[in-house]
Amino acid sequence: MMSTNEILDEKNKTLHVICDEVTFPTKKEERKKINEMIEYLTISQNEKLAEQYNLRPGMGLAAPQVGITKRFFVIVEEQEDKTFKNYIVFNPKIISNSEEIIYAGSGEGCLSVNREVDGIVPRHARVTVEYQDENGILTQTRAREELSIAFQHEIDHLNGILFTDKIDSKNPFKNRDKMREI
Repeated sequence: MMSTNEILDEKNKTLHVICDEVTFPTKKEERKKINEMIEYLTISQNEKLAEQYNLRPGMGLAAPQVGITKRFFVIVEEQEDKTFKNYIVFNPKIISNSEEIIYAGSGEGCLSVNREVDGIVPRHARVTVEYQDENGILTQTRAREELSIAFQHEIDHLNGILFTDKIDSKNPFKNRDKMREI
């Protein structure tokens, strides 16, 4: 299983690189890393297992966070029935978004940012993302609320942007009254 220390820290220059498109078929190492990322995220969302393996909880992980400068990420979303839905996303593009802006009330987090960060990150409440799945087939996902934030957060990683870059350092809660908290 992948460990927390395999995830690059925000100071690492790799996290500020615009990643390259993925070509298909994907490489064996990329597929292996995707499986490790999914396993990490799934286990990290189980409180007991996260504590047992000393994992920070996370919902998404992008390739640059594990040292691969390619345009892919995974999101592991817990469903209401306590199962998980995995999104394996290659070469994503946001093709539409809502005008409504939201932010995570408890603050956004990132497995590469190992500190508390005050402030809000404005995100679209809904996005439609077009991407290739693990077989290279073009697909779309319409994401809302928390999942929408996760998709936007991970796409930012592929463009060398951390959520901390989106917080106004002089006024971390700027325009909060113009957005909806989730």
